[in-house]
Amino acid sequence: MNTGMLVLWLFVAYVIVTWIGVGHTIFNVKVLHMKSMKESEGLGEAYESTRPWHLLYNLIVFPIFGCLYLSGLDEITLQSALIAGAVWAIASIVIDLVGWVLIPHPLQVSFKQFYVEYQPWITLIYIAIFLGPVISYFFFSILR
Repeated sequence: MNTGMLVLWLFVAYVIVTWIGVGHTIFNVKVLHMKSMKESEGLGEAYESTRPWHLLYNLIVFPIFGCLYLSGLDEITLQSALIAGAVWAIASIVIDLVGWVLIPHPLQVSFKQFYVEYQPWITLIYIAIFLGPVISYFFFSILR
């Protein structure tokens, strides 16, 4: 396991997925004129309409970075992909808890909003993050 690259690719993938989601929400407010958090209940119409897309963002982005991580290893194994996926999923859960729930900021959400009202999407997203390196492993297996 290359811990440095594992963390680097997680960070890059996480930031990209987050910015895609934020950008999608901003697009909905500015171009589609949907209501923001300030103009409607909950997290706002603009954000709420992006929820089903979050899974897709993660299913596309995390396997790409899984490929980048696995390609840097001496040997690509299912075990290394499973370990990478587990580390990425657990780290993402912790990052989300700290970054979206615990630290006060304008986009902060409550524990209930993030882990109860965001179901089933948040659970499916964590599964997709876990599967990112695993999907990449099977991609490499097909190419061999």
